[in-house]
Amino acid sequence: MYIPTYDDMLTAHARIKPYIHRTPVRTSDFLNELTGAQLFFKCENFQEPGAFKVRGASNAVFGLDDAQAKMGVATHSSGNHASCLSYAANRRGIPCNVVMPSTAPQAKKDTVRRYGGQITECEPSTTSREETFAKVQAATGGNFVHPYNDPRVIAGQGTCAKEFIEQADGLDVVMAPIGGGGMISGTCLTLSNLAPEVQIIAAEPEQANDAYRSFKAGYIIADDAPKTIADGLLVPLKDLTWHFVSKHVTDILTASEEDIIHAMKLTWKHLRIVMEASSAVPLATILKNKDRFAGKRVGIIITGGNVDLDILPWLK
Repeated sequence: MYIPTYDDMLTAHARIKPYIHRTPVRTSDFLNELTGAQLFFKCENFQEPGAFKVRGASNAVFGLDDAQAKMGVATHSSGNHASCLSYAANRRGIPCNVVMPSTAPQAKKDTVRRYGGQITECEPSTTSREETFAKVQAATGGNFVHPYNDPRVIAGQGTCAKEFIEQADGLDVVMAPIGGGGMISGTCLTLSNLAPEVQIIAAEPEQANDAYRSFKAGYIIADDAPKTIADGLLVPLKDLTWHFVSKHVTDILTASEEDIIHAMKLTWKHLRIVMEASSAVPLATILKNKDRFAGKRVGIIITGGNVDLDILPWLK
């Protein structure tokens, strides 16, 4: 198992610069007063495909040599990685095949197709996803870009934390949602080298809390088909992401479905941006644990903004 290095992250940042945005950092006096902390939101929902995963996907796609690229790329994803890999492949002019659960938000399927990605649907479980993908890859021969358990992807995701530290001085904590752990692993990779004094805290839905249970147990616990409004956080940790989580994450906090929806509404209203339920989980956990964060400078990575506007969770 190859463990990506800080130099890999720096190489990735130079490689992907033409294909990503250096996303802004937003603040809200209201949310600061509500939580008792100073919150800084890194808006990865402002990336062109609407999610941070464009960083890792672009690093993987543009790191291929010409012979590899000719075969295209392939992956399985609940949505954002599929969208971002399709975007990167489109920019390079190569094919992209993705396996997505049938329950993935229509907005995410639409984004994949807009960038030319070919979708094969599967049942909403990790087992079905991986079995269906094996068939698609065998048929297409595309280079497999795993959504998170891939050194190229983790190095790319680590570029977000590099920018964040440059944009917001003196952070005490950096938080991000955790599903498979790609963003958290990239954050660990970067901050353990660039700012080791900064705590890294992951946030997870109570109804899909396998990373939390893994963290407490000291080994990977994988749920096959959890159900949560945070559809981007349905997948389990793998060996490479577990390496980073187990070594560098300070804690994993969880939030209920009601907590997540409430935090999502607050950020839509007071940051005035579109963000996914998955992205609201860190704020939801801060609101549950105000004493822990009081007086601290907390960086929160808003991971994505691909939302079905016709079925917002508070309208159900």
